[in-house]
Amino acid sequence: MKKFIIALAAPIMLFCAGCGHSSDEGESTENLNEIKIVILGDSLSIMVPDTITGQKEIKEQAWGAIEIKIGTKFQLSIEQNEGDIELQKSDIEGNDVYKFQRYIKNEPALLFWESKIPAMEQSNFHFYTIRKAGNNTYLIKDIDSGDAYSENDVQVMIDAAERLKVKEPATTKPNS
Repeated sequence: MKKFIIALAAPIMLFCAGCGHSSDEGESTENLNEIKIVILGDSLSIMVPDTITGQKEIKEQAWGAIEIKIGTKFQLSIEQNEGDIELQKSDIEGNDVYKFQRYIKNEPALLFWESKIPAMEQSNFHFYTIRKAGNNTYLIKDIDSGDAYSENDVQVMIDAAERLKVKEPATTKPNS
């Protein structure tokens, strides 16, 4: 009986070990799509859920930012920049058009907040985060395109921002 259980368990364990795939840091990349970008010579990648649908547009701005848009609910900007959380908080709380409502997350390197236009009842959510990738620091934030983002839309963008990685250039093995 013991041999039967071991014989049955071994293929199940092997099957489970092979399910999905993960990156070299152990983070699951199942159901994610990689978007490769270059900012000021740095090759980067950002992973976005494959559930995000819409036309994908990647555009470099004159000031060096890369904008990634997938439909109207995933639109973020990435630039090599130290950012300034305190200055951003001041801008958020002092905005006369988008009245600050509350912070969902108020952390040293991440702001996630809700705001409203007084004449409208609909909330709009935004984020601003500073991420280190390799030797550089990147400012990542939503693009204020006029479309209202839901709390979930912004959480998806934050999750993607947290997956920003430096892509190492491919190395070739010398012939032996």
